[in-house]
Amino acid sequence: MSADPASHLSPEDERAIYDLHQNDPADAGYRRFLSRMADPLVAKLVPSMRGLDFGCGPGPALSIMLREAGMAMADYDPCYAPDATLLAAQYDFVTCTEVVEHFRDPLAGWTQLASLVRPGGWLGVMTQLAPEVPANFLRWRYRDDRTHVSFHRLATLRWLATRFGFVLEQVESQAFLLRKQG
Repeated sequence: MSADPASHLSPEDERAIYDLHQNDPADAGYRRFLSRMADPLVAKLVPSMRGLDFGCGPGPALSIMLREAGMAMADYDPCYAPDATLLAAQYDFVTCTEVVEHFRDPLAGWTQLASLVRPGGWLGVMTQLAPEVPANFLRWRYRDDRTHVSFHRLATLRWLATRFGFVLEQVESQAFLLRKQG
């Protein structure tokens, strides 16, 4: 599901909202939140593997955590770290935490993510799944964030995994690991 494009914020207004986020890499609570992705991912990796934190934000906390676990990391964010040369490579793993809900063109966004993962590599995604019941969707707090314009259900993630040649593993209610075949 996607929001009506007429409701999308301008890049400047979207950035102003992102600037209000408190994603401090030194915040133990934020690191605990991100560990729901980091811990299961690190269990599947080997130190010195090369990763990309796609949508790292102004304080790349997950990237820092993965460096601490021995991984080589690059950071990309269209607002805060817009080095497009990083998008021309493939990585052993790509993390994408609280990002896919911001995709204005979800198919293009997922196509880009899939292209960044080498065969046999991992894509780690964190997002809240949209409620199945329409009335619950209308009361869902996650959709109230005006920067959230693309919403996913588990069936959607399964379809995307198949479409792009991944095997999907749900490691937590909001954390998913996808292994690229090939």
